Amino acid sequence: MKLETIVIKKPAEINFILAQSHFIKTVEDVHETLVEAVPGIQFGIAFCEASGPRKIRTSGTDRDMVKLAVENAKAVGCGHSLFIFLKNAFPINVLNRIKNISEIVGIHCATANPVEVVVAETKNGRGILGVIDGGSPLGVEEESEVKGRKDLLRKFGYKL
Repeated sequence: MKLETIVIKKPAEINFILAQSHFIKTVEDVHETLVEAVPGIQFGIAFCEASGPRKIRTSGTDRDMVKLAVENAKAVGCGHSLFIFLKNAFPINVLNRIKNISEIVGIHCATANPVEVVVAETKNGRGILGVIDGGSPLGVEEESEVKGRKDLLRKFGYKL
């Protein structure tokens, strides 16, 4: 078995969801779910089939986000992996809806942080073992920092 890490390439402001799914209908169902969840959402999807023609299936509302999803799906190259790039929405806006799609097996990450995907390769193919999402903690939040966190949540409209 060979292990490697693949860096997800994306602009810093773009949010990314990496999931595992299991059926060709995934692309259509995820597309419909995203447009229903956030009016005007801009996104790109790439889904790697694991059998049959083993194509990367795509959809989206933003050409650049679809291109980004395809580029990263090719680099990771794992069957049944699903790449979603969000331009003007946060994962919190869509994550529970995505989790409720019948084909979704699990979510590896949902983040705007730098991400590395840990991949194992055997004679049968490639699989995602996990992700490195952002950096390691640098300390424990101080009381004075709580206000800053809550102010940021208010700025995004998630707290009164």
